[in-house]
Amino acid sequence: MEPKRIREGYLVKRGSMFNTWKPMWVVLLEDGIEFYKKKSDNSPKGMIPLKGSTLTSPCQDFGKRMFVFKITTTKQQDHFFQAAFLEERDAWVRDIKKAIKCIEGGQKFARKSTRRSIRLPETIDLGALYLSMRDTEKGVKELNLEKDKKIFNHCFTGNCVIDWLVSNKSVRNRQEGLVIASSLLNEGYLQPAGDLSKTAVDGTAENPFLDNPDAFYYFPDSGFFCEENSSDDDVILKEEFRGVIIKQGCLLKQGEDPLGVIRLRGCVVTSVESNPDGKKSEEENLFEIITADEVHYFLQAAAPKERTEWIKAIQAAFRTGK
Repeated sequence: MEPKRIREGYLVKRGSMFNTWKPMWVVLLEDGIEFYKKKSDNSPKGMIPLKGSTLTSPCQDFGKRMFVFKITTTKQQDHFFQAAFLEERDAWVRDIKKAIKCIEGGQKFARKSTRRSIRLPETIDLGALYLSMRDTEKGVKELNLEKDKKIFNHCFTGNCVIDWLVSNKSVRNRQEGLVIASSLLNEGYLQPAGDLSKTAVDGTAENPFLDNPDAFYYFPDSGFFCEENSSDDDVILKEEFRGVIIKQGCLLKQGEDPLGVIRLRGCVVTSVESNPDGKKSEEENLFEIITADEVHYFLQAAAPKERTEWIKAIQAAFRTGK
């Protein structure tokens, strides 16, 4: 019986021989991590056993690379992976830590189970329900919410999700709504944002989802990001572009090659910290796009918030194909 696939997606991996960073399709299994050159490949380029391994996050061994985590095997071999943004790195780290813990305890990896004492309607289709929740007119409204001097963009509260489920008659009561919301969370249709909701996911509570106005969540392909709220100027609601143009604006591009097109299909995009010692330089707010044929493009935004917005927009484009 093949090991269960827990999580998969593109990450940037540091090579063990030439120390170059390349995008890899990474698959987290119950007992190890496989990485492929491309998603369509049948055979992995390598496999990292998780038994006895340790995980370090955040890993700050590479000053210019953000959102890096390190896996050290029992043979003291270090493997470095870089995610595109903080929430993505935390999701990988959370699942890898749980997989290692399950191996140590001789247990099977399992998402939190929902309450069997509540009989759910047989007509419940989580995929269809997710699409209804994403409806721009009748779905769950995405907001920019502030908490603990941080602004959470494109998210919503736990109680709003339960309110929506009840008002749309998707569930019979709030208790059943809590079970459905937990199932959506377990299956990856919802993601936790903020300390309160993340603690509930990592904890031992029967339901990992919180029916709470202070618990924040977001859709995985929504363009969510969190920022520090340093002034009133940070609280800006921007009109979203819908249709062919996802985002447009001015960026600086490294290199002297002529203008053209960067193909996003199968690409990986990551933040680059230009000056790890904290000193200001002319090369701040950089991000890197690595295409499927391993061409590296370095682009510079005007501000940290703008860089985050571009990364989210690019990810949404190559994930949805729109």
